[in-house]
Amino acid sequence: MVKQWRQYGLLLLLLITQNTHIALAEDNAPNDRLIILNWAEYLDPNLVKQFEQAFHTRVSEIYFESDEHRTQILLDNDAEGFDIILTSGIDIEPYIHHGWLAPLDLTRVPNRRHISKKWLNAYPYVNTYGVPYFWGTTGILYRRDHIPYKITSWMDLFKPAPALKGKVGMFSDSNEMISIALKALGYSINEGSAKALKQAADLLRKQKHYVRSYQYISVGNDSEILSGDLWITVAYSGDALAVMEKDPLDQLAFTIPEEGTNLWADYLTVGAKSHRPDLAHAFINFINQPENAAQLAVYTNYATPNNSAKKWVSEDYLSNPIIFPSEDVLMKSEQFRLIPPKQLKQRNAISAKLIGNGR
Repeated sequence: MVKQWRQYGLLLLLLITQNTHIALAEDNAPNDRLIILNWAEYLDPNLVKQFEQAFHTRVSEIYFESDEHRTQILLDNDAEGFDIILTSGIDIEPYIHHGWLAPLDLTRVPNRRHISKKWLNAYPYVNTYGVPYFWGTTGILYRRDHIPYKITSWMDLFKPAPALKGKVGMFSDSNEMISIALKALGYSINEGSAKALKQAADLLRKQKHYVRSYQYISVGNDSEILSGDLWITVAYSGDALAVMEKDPLDQLAFTIPEEGTNLWADYLTVGAKSHRPDLAHAFINFINQPENAAQLAVYTNYATPNNSAKKWVSEDYLSNPIIFPSEDVLMKSEQFRLIPPKQLKQRNAISAKLIGNGR
């Protein structure tokens, strides 16, 4: 889940928002273009080309910068014209209530049979509306050449050594930010009591003096942690691996803190206002062909929920503890639950007071 915004994605979004019919239906060809709302670098371009050739179509992606940004994009134009919406499992239920998602026609996605039942039943309504895409964890990525001790706790991030002032990176997403603060304090990531949220807000406020930026790390060669602008940062497991692959001196390390973490999953869904629902179903089925799912997993460095795909990947991939954490780690980790509106408002207020709108 690389959090990078691309200019052409923004331009296409503007076209969709201003005049969907011009942007998406310039000609009468039924398979002219498939529009996917997605994270950047979360889809193998070679697989996209194969799909385009097989189905005589074009695929265009609109990129969002965070879960909150994705929701705002959908709010701005009521999800008009998006054929496939990549969403977190926890957001499927509210997106259904907004009228943004269509129930899947499972007869059109036979490759869904390859998916682990664990992830098909992980969140409400997933069985009807979503197909699991990837799952992963949130942890800490740090520079071993600048931090000579082993990072083991979330408190190493929230109460850093004096030398780390201005070298700490944090997520901008309010839910993610507050959940790991709660975890550091010994609470569940879903805790909503006023006492716990106040303690989390205080912890984040005191940490702020050490934070260089509130944003998702870049995984390119210009990554802040590769350049040395950051020495320690929150990171998703696959993003951490992508950066570590660009570290020839092996100076980077990734750890899931001893308190546990957020265990998340992303899903492919079909937009309720899709112009090409048949093509959207075909794409989801194509992606879940085991060999395609394996290729995609290796490209992203994330854990595939496709059981049959595991026959097509290397042992190095399957045995990598960053991709597939141990049972001990998983036992201490949690999945987000749907946050009641009042608590969500409180979390957003904490984030806004700390960093503004987070962008």
